[in-house]
Amino acid sequence: MLKIKVPFDPELKHHLIIALSLSLWIFIFLFFTEPLDVNQLSTSEKLLFLPIYGIVGAIAYLALMPLQHWLFNRNNENWYLQTEIIIFIIFILGGLIVTRLVYLYIIVPNEPNPYSLRYFTLSIYLPAMVTILPIVIAGRWAFGKYKDKKLADEKIEIQGEGTYEGLKLLYNDLIVIKADDNYIDVQYLDNSILKKQLIRNKLSKISEDFPQLLRTHRSYLINPYHFKKWEMIKGKLHINLSNEIIIPISKTYSENVKETLNN
Repeated sequence: MLKIKVPFDPELKHHLIIALSLSLWIFIFLFFTEPLDVNQLSTSEKLLFLPIYGIVGAIAYLALMPLQHWLFNRNNENWYLQTEIIIFIIFILGGLIVTRLVYLYIIVPNEPNPYSLRYFTLSIYLPAMVTILPIVIAGRWAFGKYKDKKLADEKIEIQGEGTYEGLKLLYNDLIVIKADDNYIDVQYLDNSILKKQLIRNKLSKISEDFPQLLRTHRSYLINPYHFKKWEMIKGKLHINLSNEIIIPISKTYSENVKETLNN
């Protein structure tokens, strides 16, 4: 169950927005609920000290970004429920440590009887987190769903003839399409893994539907995005594409291919 995928957006700018919203909400929460002896502070002191908690909360969240980026890449750019839970556990524990230090050394320095760690955690910190976490969860979920919708809108569809199933994918994930009798053999990337799919259709029809693809041979259409280098094999010119896919170039299309890829 924990291995199920959940919406996730890795873009840093969106997490900066979440951190800013978190900082503002922490300040508002502390200002109006007055925990942590806040009621003993004057209005001017509240405006001076309480934003520190908001800034600390934002920094604690943003400090997770390197780990989050590493986990995202480690999972082949997938994000799972268990990964999300790990991030939140670290965020909660890290936030507890930092807010405790802020309380002891900034809010009540030299106070002879500060709140005990147990009371601070159970009666102040965790109730505060109950109001704070929904902001973070909602923000992460919303940006994740927005990213998923944006990716869905950017996908192209290679259709099969009649009722035969087609294939939806991002254009830059498509590497090459090869004619195979009454079918086409589509080679593409799925989370950086090379995959193939046979679809009942004609290469000429695909060429009409996607003029951005480049014909290198009567049996091949390539995505120029994946061009790596030229290769000569047995005196004939070939193209080396991503994942070391070698595609022949016929004389009929060689001039156009050279001109397109060299430019």
